[in-house]
Amino acid sequence: MNSSLRFAIIGCGKIAPRHAAEAVKYGRIVAVCDSIKEKADTIASSFNSKPYYSIDDLLKNETADVVAICTPNGLHAEHSIKALKAGANVLCEKPLSTSTADALQMIQAAGQAGKKLFVVKSTRYNPALAALKKAMDENGLGRIFSFQLNCFWNRPAAYYADSWKGDKTLDGGTLFTQFSHYIDALLWLLGDIKSVTGITNNFAHQGIIDFEDSGVVSVEMKSGAIGGINWSVNAFQKNMEVSLSIIAEKASIEIGGEYMNKIIYQITDGAGLNTSENGKANDYGFYKGSMSNHDKIYENLIKALNDVSHPFASAADGLKTVETIERIYKSVSLR
Repeated sequence: MNSSLRFAIIGCGKIAPRHAAEAVKYGRIVAVCDSIKEKADTIASSFNSKPYYSIDDLLKNETADVVAICTPNGLHAEHSIKALKAGANVLCEKPLSTSTADALQMIQAAGQAGKKLFVVKSTRYNPALAALKKAMDENGLGRIFSFQLNCFWNRPAAYYADSWKGDKTLDGGTLFTQFSHYIDALLWLLGDIKSVTGITNNFAHQGIIDFEDSGVVSVEMKSGAIGGINWSVNAFQKNMEVSLSIIAEKASIEIGGEYMNKIIYQITDGAGLNTSENGKANDYGFYKGSMSNHDKIYENLIKALNDVSHPFASAADGLKTVETIERIYKSVSLR
């Protein structure tokens, strides 16, 4: 499906080409922007668009229907608000922001501008997670008793070198940059958190990052379910797993793999989950990120722009993730 939509991309780092490759299926990329000239020039050349090195210059000189925000986490709020005020709809990469206060300002700006603000929640399109969501929505599992979310990836010193990642202001923390998709998945399935307690530590990244490289918290959901979240970027040599185990009235299920993309275990009082698709992760060379579902992101973005009732991750969904991560961090101390 082609259209005349005009896209712009702000931030030309590693995820920007994924956005660009999908955006051109539905329109054209009129402009890209990055403060590093070479990055902007590379993307612009590849997608026949105009490079800018100042966001203000881009927004003053170009008219875009949709602006994709692919800048560092801590700049999402500032850049999204500028784009919204300029009259564009915004698709913001995860996380929506690094604070609840910033997220609320973004939502307010969207309302005042009469524009739509969406956030990338690509993990929701993982077949295994989508199948589990469907089963839970249809009450196929019955009452949820308990859960365990494990997020164990490898992020060596080289990952953080010469990067905004690891900086408290621009990054926000390991849960924001590495695992916010999976916090979102937990909330998407089980609803809001009632209480949380736990501990964090920086075992292997002293002097490299400004926050934790590991953490564990115990959680009670508003539904009454209890469980734990255990995360680390110290997995030896490569990503180990992101898994979610659910113990329920009518089922015991685990979805996992490196990116929560496989059904690992299930015993159900019924047909159970059914999917043979695993999918692929975003590949950045010496490390891999979350699932590469930007094709589905853009497919559903276009539908949501044309139909307000179409289910797509909104700013409210992004706010919920930010609020939860912020709450987790406020409930623990860095050892």
